[in-house]
Amino acid sequence: MKMSKKDLAKVIDHTLLASTATQEQITVLCEEGKEHGFASVCVNSCWVSLCKSLLENCEVKVCSVVGFPLGAMATPAKAYEAERAVKDGADEIDMVMNVGKFLSGTPGDLIYVKSDIKAVVEAASGNPVKVILETGHLSDEQVAMACRIAQEAGAHFVKTSTGFGPPFEMKHVTLMRKAVGDTMGVKAAGGIKTYEKAVEVIQAGASRIGASAGVAIVKAAL
Repeated sequence: MKMSKKDLAKVIDHTLLASTATQEQITVLCEEGKEHGFASVCVNSCWVSLCKSLLENCEVKVCSVVGFPLGAMATPAKAYEAERAVKDGADEIDMVMNVGKFLSGTPGDLIYVKSDIKAVVEAASGNPVKVILETGHLSDEQVAMACRIAQEAGAHFVKTSTGFGPPFEMKHVTLMRKAVGDTMGVKAAGGIKTYEKAVEVIQAGASRIGASAGVAIVKAAL
């Protein structure tokens, strides 16, 4: 499988989530987003309004992370962050699942996880929500279960990783696609730095890629 620069760029969320990211670096991120035609720029919520102004009259979307990178914040805090990000101009929300509650595994904990996701989906007011599962912490069976919970909560995508935790395995992408079928998007993120790896995750079932190396990836395409 080979992909052109243009086609590959359309599925990449061009990402900068470092706590040290400066306004100048975020501005460059947006300039690169426009230049290469990425699907979105993905940033922390404090940068959403800036990105929205820089990408005005442009097809590149603004994606904001929520409850990032731990996912362990109280549900009302995550919901408010999503609501505020949308008000500031976010087109998409990438939220982190409450991994600790999920791993606790009691019926009550799993209800909490579903409600947590649902609250963010509702706060996003119809904008796509991607749920980061942090699959490096999960067994194969847990990956499939987390996908089902995200699906039942009304999310639009499931996503492998924050990039701040353990790396995902390629089988996780395949498992996620199998779990959700064609009803949801699957986003692979965390350590995707080459054109070859990007194509591999797409072949495994990803419909979106999160990468800070987006420019290098598309430059290596045909």
